[in-house]
Amino acid sequence: MFNSLQGLLPTAVLALYYIGVALLIFSILLDNRNPSKTLGYVLILIFLPLIGVIIYLYFGRDYRKRKLFSRKGMVDIRLLQQWKNEKEIIFEESFSNQFVDEEHKTVSKLLQTNNAFLSVNNYLKVLRNGEEKFKDLITCLEEATHHIHFEYYIIEDDPLVHSIMDILKKKAQNGIEVRIIYDDVGSSKLKNKFINDLKSSGIEIYPFMKVRFPFFTSNANYRNHRKIVIIDGKTAFTGGINLSVRYLNNEDSKMYWRDTHLRLDGECVQQLQIQFLLMWRFVSNIQLAIQISYFPVLPTYTKAVVQIAFSGPDSDWASIMLAFFKAISIAKKQVLITSPYFIPNDQILTAIQSAALSGVDVKILIPGNSDAKIVQAATMSYCKALLTSGAKVYLYNKGFIHAKTIVIDNSLATIGSTNMDYRSFNINFEVNAFAYSAEIAQEMANQFKDDLKDSTELKLNRWEKRPFTKKVIESVARLLAPLL
Repeated sequence: MFNSLQGLLPTAVLALYYIGVALLIFSILLDNRNPSKTLGYVLILIFLPLIGVIIYLYFGRDYRKRKLFSRKGMVDIRLLQQWKNEKEIIFEESFSNQFVDEEHKTVSKLLQTNNAFLSVNNYLKVLRNGEEKFKDLITCLEEATHHIHFEYYIIEDDPLVHSIMDILKKKAQNGIEVRIIYDDVGSSKLKNKFINDLKSSGIEIYPFMKVRFPFFTSNANYRNHRKIVIIDGKTAFTGGINLSVRYLNNEDSKMYWRDTHLRLDGECVQQLQIQFLLMWRFVSNIQLAIQISYFPVLPTYTKAVVQIAFSGPDSDWASIMLAFFKAISIAKKQVLITSPYFIPNDQILTAIQSAALSGVDVKILIPGNSDAKIVQAATMSYCKALLTSGAKVYLYNKGFIHAKTIVIDNSLATIGSTNMDYRSFNINFEVNAFAYSAEIAQEMANQFKDDLKDSTELKLNRWEKRPFTKKVIESVARLLAPLL
């Protein structure tokens, strides 16, 4: 009797496993997700026993519907309304769309549905690579008189970061408010000694979503990918460059790192400030009082129309992705896309193909060598679809291109933290600046042309002749695209 029960036990466990998998698949189907994403998870669950379940539990659960982020979203809306009532200067809705070119008004209106309000009194400076970003950043930090707010995906423990942190510690010791939010996964190499040293200097520092067991919790999958610095409520920095010496090209660099960042002065800084305060409440459980010192009266700058767009799993809409889609769809002459991790969803891919087939000059710049091989393989799987539609694809060869930019018709440019992939569109907290400025767009277009000098154009006839093994690897990686 006992022996017979022993024999039945493995069968019963196996049966329960497959019942569980069937229920997971049924649950995924009921979610009404993007079909390609649904298919990806279903195939993983079927063909990767046990491992597939772990992958789904780690990557697949949609935090848009989880209480944690839902609650954050509701609190944020309440606070935004409260601040709006108390301090109307924070929300310059009166600008409407009169300062935006007619062809881009739909992009602007779309972003306004997610509290990305237009601002006009701004000065923008495009920063090429870490050399320009860190030079400007350090100068501005040294001039800070009231507060410094940092929000970064990656903060590394290296000589460059030490020099920046030394400035912050001196500022904190002199009575200036210094606050830092770091992502617990992106900055996982930071030691307690590093963090405690900052705290002992008077700096307030909190991680975004602390992960104690990264291999056993899906919390590790949902990250704060933003890169934001706010100084005295007047000056801000955002873009693709994290706090790490790897972004600084010098004689000690192992690889040339091509990236783009943005310095902002003016009213658009208020939008970054608002979102920082909301994120600060989330990570620290401390709600800072709205003070005039956080939203000071600003001087007059050269007119530059800007929207700061935020997205994340706490919002109902993937607003940055939708803005990308709309901007590409309405392009009349040219679309210039630079992305280090190019794994477009169906909407973005369709928009790109439609633009190219309509005669728009579409150029896409991606790394020739990536720091993520499986992502690179997935990216390559899209090349045929792009090339056959008439889009041009270029591989950057000088080093690694990490910039995340789009230029439309030399009149609209966006710079930020958002990659052209599922993770940035749906999972991560991201930020992008949308500049309705011919001057900025032209500068970005010129940078794009310079980058093409260090790139190789893919040709369809040669691309189709690549080895069969590469095609197989790319196809398999493509199936994993929703997870990357």
